[in-house]
Amino acid sequence: MELTVLMGHAPAKVDEKGRLKIPANFRKLIEEKFGGDCFITSTDGEQALIYPIPVWADFHARLSKVPSASMAKRKLLERMNYYGHVAAIDAQGRVLIPTILRNVAGITEDVVVIGNTDHLIVWNEERSQRRMTDSPMTAEDFKELELHGV
Repeated sequence: MELTVLMGHAPAKVDEKGRLKIPANFRKLIEEKFGGDCFITSTDGEQALIYPIPVWADFHARLSKVPSASMAKRKLLERMNYYGHVAAIDAQGRVLIPTILRNVAGITEDVVVIGNTDHLIVWNEERSQRRMTDSPMTAEDFKELELHGV
């Protein structure tokens, strides 16, 4: 079956130099659909977000339409630029996670990589499991999604 969006999850490793080995199924789709350049960032320092550059450019284009006086826009850009950097997937399928993000989010050794349609989310494995337990789907969550036809 040929995937057209990034979905599912896979365990992965971050080596001692801070390089994440992108799971093969995600890597193949990213490189075929978007190329190997990425912007790696976070909105909160809890997880890493890996955006293929074309996806990041599209997001940034939408964000640029928000007035420059918007405090929410300023806060988001400040955080995404603080944690972010441009990276390229190397020949071994690895990307370098920014040092600040590795330290703050605990993205070292064993991690979980989650496909999120057009980008990847990387969690410290322990934090990911705790998040699933601490933040279950509620009836209100399902009602909200139903309003959107899901």
